Amino acid sequence: MTLTTLSPRPGSVAFGRCTVEWTGEELALANTRIERRWRVANGLLYPLSLKDRASGREWLARPAEQPAPCPEVPLPEEPRAIRVMAGHGVFGPTEAPALRVEVVSTGPTLALCTCLQLFDDAPGIQVQLHAEPVEAPAGEARSGTASGEDAAPTGIEGPAHEAGTPAGPVDLLEQLALSPAHLRLTQVTLLDQTDIRNELLFESEWLLHPNELRLELSGNLFAIEELFSGDGLLFLKQAPLPHARPVQAGPDLRVNGASRVFHFLGHGAGSGGGQGYPYVILVYRGGASGRTEALQAYQRQIRAFNPARDGLLLSNTWGDRSQDSRVCEEFMRQEVNAAASLGVDVIQIDDGWQKGRTSNSAQAGGVWGGFWAADPEFWAPHAERFPNGLEPIIAEARERGMQFGLWYAPDPADDYANWERDAARVLELHRAHGIRTFKIDGVRMESKAAETNLRRFFDRVLEETRGEVVFDLDVTAAVRPGYWGMMHVGPLFIENRYTEWRRYWPHQTLRNLWKLARYVDPLRLRMEFLNHTRNTHLYGDDPLAPASYSPAYLFAITLFANPLGWFEVSNLPAAYVEEVAELVKVWKAHRERLFQGYIHPIGETPDGTSWTGFLSVGEDRHEGYLILFREVNDRPSYSLALPMLQAGEYAVECLAGQGSAVVHAGRVEAEIPNARGFLFARLYQ
Repeated sequence: MTLTTLSPRPGSVAFGRCTVEWTGEELALANTRIERRWRVANGLLYPLSLKDRASGREWLARPAEQPAPCPEVPLPEEPRAIRVMAGHGVFGPTEAPALRVEVVSTGPTLALCTCLQLFDDAPGIQVQLHAEPVEAPAGEARSGTASGEDAAPTGIEGPAHEAGTPAGPVDLLEQLALSPAHLRLTQVTLLDQTDIRNELLFESEWLLHPNELRLELSGNLFAIEELFSGDGLLFLKQAPLPHARPVQAGPDLRVNGASRVFHFLGHGAGSGGGQGYPYVILVYRGGASGRTEALQAYQRQIRAFNPARDGLLLSNTWGDRSQDSRVCEEFMRQEVNAAASLGVDVIQIDDGWQKGRTSNSAQAGGVWGGFWAADPEFWAPHAERFPNGLEPIIAEARERGMQFGLWYAPDPADDYANWERDAARVLELHRAHGIRTFKIDGVRMESKAAETNLRRFFDRVLEETRGEVVFDLDVTAAVRPGYWGMMHVGPLFIENRYTEWRRYWPHQTLRNLWKLARYVDPLRLRMEFLNHTRNTHLYGDDPLAPASYSPAYLFAITLFANPLGWFEVSNLPAAYVEEVAELVKVWKAHRERLFQGYIHPIGETPDGTSWTGFLSVGEDRHEGYLILFREVNDRPSYSLALPMLQAGEYAVECLAGQGSAVVHAGRVEAEIPNARGFLFARLYQ
């Protein structure tokens, strides 16, 4: 998309649903939901205003004292020539239409480019800084970053000091002096590496007070909410989780409670300049449910919903722990037939389809990296297991109405130096066989170069296929992009859970999906259900054992995300297939409308004994989809408020499960007669 240079002139120019105004001194971007203004001086942006256009609230108490974003390099006092360019269109292969504005400034020793992107339907403006300083002359020292005065208690009482502006070069993304007097700050901590942990989301909360002189926090996601109205701001850094960032740069947020000044830090390119991580500030209303909707709206601009590609039922052969020992042409023919009976959309072979052997193979002697060096034909189909190649199996799946997927591990050797070879191989598999879904595993992103090259791999494939290829990013181990690092790539493969090791409980999967869904769009989550008839002896008389749930319940847990059949489909009992297939048919008839709505976790936090569920609300608030789960408890009825819906009476069409529900006066009154039961329903006026 070509950007047009704007000449300094009064007034604004409309691009789609967005507008940009550039006067030569001030820059403003707006859509129907948000408006931001900056003063531009010598190529640097100084925030002037941050307004929620729906409520009319101005969030900034005063203009920022420092430019933001600002790189952690000494800023030379030199004149820079400025160009402001703008254009509207689709700027990424998975993105929705957006307005993009670039403020480019060049001087004798420093070049800056601040990219601002405003999507038509998101309540926030994405910002990304690119800085390229020229090396200082020999003998000239680079100044350090001032640490500021310590806020340690001295025992001498006195008034709190106003927030000082950090001196020296500061890796600053935003400096916001906020106007509301009473603010709640929530730090949202997400965890990956799910092979060694299960609780994946924690919230820490502060009611800001003048005594909080120097609060320093790490993380990608923070919410700042005004107490009385429920209006708020969300700050999201589109970067790996703090532990996984190749460049470690201290806290992500520094707050002074006395003056309500927020410094968001760390653009992520390091002291040598370069392209930093993008970030966004979103406005929202309506408290916790408003946060969820604002974040989902934004995530669905980064990766626009495509019903032919997203929210599909995928089966994967690895979940029954045969590893690669059964993978062969005859076995996959059985899988294709069984998957068609179940209603699978994408049938995927995990590790074992390829000639090369990995360390996860049932046979010894494999490698976990250096794949191209180990065998130049590592990623060719295994000649003994597939003597006729993959095409006959893929063609059979296609004839049965299914897509075909593969497991793939880009080579981490030398910081992904072979990324172009990996991209070429994935593109070859896509073009030759129509393969669109790849589970990405084995990632070890342990340097900035590795992160850059891994992103190049994904972007090359997505650009050349116009976003048609889907990458499932495994977040179960090692150092990986995680929830926010590469949001455009595809859904996140959240868990490896196996009954062999007594590590799978349905209520735990439901709990993780429910908690993550408050912030991570469920369309970006791949959640598994297993064959609950295997290894029942390992669970004894556990009331939450997988075998105590119906197959339909196990699948229902995943309905509002991307379902993963984590099993050999041909190994499922006939009764399991019959029961789940019936629910799959119902779900497929409604899933496109379901996924077009905002998806909210509702009820109690799942713990095996709760009433819990999800609600998908359409844009007009007059219809939606509801799923309720009665876990193991003695409460056959349940009532909860649904403030996300427009007020009024609703008809309830029960689609699957047991029980009944009535929706009126902003509440749902539900009955499910048996524990471990669920109710899936459509609501409409």
